[in-house]
Amino acid sequence: MAASVWKRCVTAAVKVKRLSPSLSARRWMLSAAYTDTKVWEAREKDHQNLALLASTMDRTYDRNLPVSSLTVSRFVDNISSREEVDQAEYYLYKFRHSPNCWYLRDWTIHSWIRQCLKYGAREKALHTVKNKVQYGIFPDDFTFNLLIDSYIKDGDFKSACSVVEEVMLQEAFDGPSTQILSLHALASYPATRPQLTVSEERALGASLLICGLRQDNTVGLSAQLLGNALLGKVEMLEGIHAVFKGMPLFWGRGYLGRALAVMERVAAASADVKLSKDALDYVKDLLQELSSTSDSDSSGAESAGEEEEEKKKEDTKDEDDQAERAKLAQYVSRLEELSSQLESQGKVDSASFRDSVAALAQQNLAAAEKTDLERYLSRVQAWEAENRQLIGREKEMREKAEQEKRERLAARAAAQQA
Repeated sequence: MAASVWKRCVTAAVKVKRLSPSLSARRWMLSAAYTDTKVWEAREKDHQNLALLASTMDRTYDRNLPVSSLTVSRFVDNISSREEVDQAEYYLYKFRHSPNCWYLRDWTIHSWIRQCLKYGAREKALHTVKNKVQYGIFPDDFTFNLLIDSYIKDGDFKSACSVVEEVMLQEAFDGPSTQILSLHALASYPATRPQLTVSEERALGASLLICGLRQDNTVGLSAQLLGNALLGKVEMLEGIHAVFKGMPLFWGRGYLGRALAVMERVAAASADVKLSKDALDYVKDLLQELSSTSDSDSSGAESAGEEEEEKKKEDTKDEDDQAERAKLAQYVSRLEELSSQLESQGKVDSASFRDSVAALAQQNLAAAEKTDLERYLSRVQAWEAENRQLIGREKEMREKAEQEKRERLAARAAAQQA
């Protein structure tokens, strides 16, 4: 039942209106220029023997000494096969649990994701991103885009949304291109008719809400409406603590009320903004389903078994959660009023949420890509300069260590002669 309402709305939206030929012909994903590896591959290469690097790192760790970030970077940069990706994952984990863990370089993270994509190990990239605390993989916006786009192009919207969830948790929706790609994944995933768990609905809702806050238009407002509604559903079923735990969300009750507040804001706005019809239909069906569930729970209270009664007591022990559930009838009534008001004002967009996102991509993605590519070129140049600086510092330290060693040996020899 967790995904039934969402599936019905998406199915209806797909039946009513599919992407027009002109819209679907245009790319709604990253261009070939964006994903091209020429700029990255043109860097100065520091060719290394991975077997020797691995042996060096193993000996260093055995002696309880820290491995340098430069050594890890060299290992990742010199990956040349799928098997070596697995080795690199091990050393990324080891480095993260070493005294030098804070010094993993941004270009190493970028290189790791690119190598995973290059050698067919995308699941490794996603695994390390989702387990970022264990591996230290915190990608930048450009790197996130490459990973999201690779899943979108393969039609794997579930994995694309998993990456978007990490973007949400890192609050990294700053770039317009990241917002567009994320919204496309979030709008497309429900069309695959997934069986969503409560935690998955929470992640989807939080991603829609936080990403939608970055867009002050029909797409952004529809995303906020859907996000608040999904989170409100979780709040009604599981309580507020199940909503905000581990999430960068507002610590306060009333997410369904906030969904209605989005509708009120659109109704009061003088600008030409609307809400997608399928988003409004979803909220309406969601509230009806919650009402039915609430009525069913009430009618079956007397015949419930002892174990079920105990579970209910545990679920409803928070009085504030109970007070929020009691507002459900008010929410249903207010929704009907606002829906009628939006219809009369012509602020209901007949295009589906997914089509609206596709139109937004058509209008804005090319310009966003241009800005991203300019920033990326500058970033790569800065990474190369920093890398050269680290190599120079390493050389100086090695020469200094060799000089100190020679001096110690000379002093020891002189002492023996004396």
